[in-house]
Amino acid sequence: MLKGKTPLVVALVLGLLAGIVAYSAIKKKEADVRRGWNLVPVVVAAQDIPEGSVISFEMISQRSVPEQFVTSSVVKPDSANYVVNQKVLVPLQAGDPLLWSQFETTKAAERLSTKVQKKGRAVTIEAKSTTSVGGWIRPNDHVDVIGTFRDPQTDESVAVTLLQNVIVLATGKITGTTNVNLIPENQRDYTNISLLVIPEEAEILVLASELGNLTLSLRNEDDVDLIEERGRATISTLLSGERTRVLEQKRREIIQIIKGAGEKSATVQP
Repeated sequence: MLKGKTPLVVALVLGLLAGIVAYSAIKKKEADVRRGWNLVPVVVAAQDIPEGSVISFEMISQRSVPEQFVTSSVVKPDSANYVVNQKVLVPLQAGDPLLWSQFETTKAAERLSTKVQKKGRAVTIEAKSTTSVGGWIRPNDHVDVIGTFRDPQTDESVAVTLLQNVIVLATGKITGTTNVNLIPENQRDYTNISLLVIPEEAEILVLASELGNLTLSLRNEDDVDLIEERGRATISTLLSGERTRVLEQKRREIIQIIKGAGEKSATVQP
């Protein structure tokens, strides 16, 4: 009896499998269609806002929109306080999403001269990622300036610490009081850094930038001590290894490597 029903059983099984496959395909298609349509909250205008208006909390609200339409240029609710008290550059209608590019960046547009202390000078140097600690340097950081030159007496390459504990005034157009959220992402990267120095140090930096390359090394914000013996490295000291061994011992005395749970972290002795 079972023999005669085998084709029917096989057909039923195949039909069931085909149904499962079809159902899975339909669900996958639905998921693909719905992907990106999850709703996320954004800040919108609660009323019509004329151009030049200063935004207040009463003028804005939040609304949920599909996430595929939400980019980094859209103001999110957790950043709403950054646009309050800011002047909007374009007219907005009720329900329009707020964009960072619609606001006047008053902090970013302020004059750098207001940051320069009396009897100080602001000097700008070129800064690539390789010469600015991978782009990690920020306004108000403390840095040392290292120059690499060709020694005219020996014709040997030399690296020397020119200035120590210099305050960074600005990275590109961003200062320590700039609201970065109001700066478009493509304008946050920088190719130059402005330093606060005295006039004589400004002369050193200008000449050094003409003669060789300048690199910045980043300090801990609490490390303001100056090294009495200025650092200087040459090809001879590199090849001999003598200075390297002395400095390695010094580094071990200053920087502790703490191991734990397979991780390493460095701490500097006071």
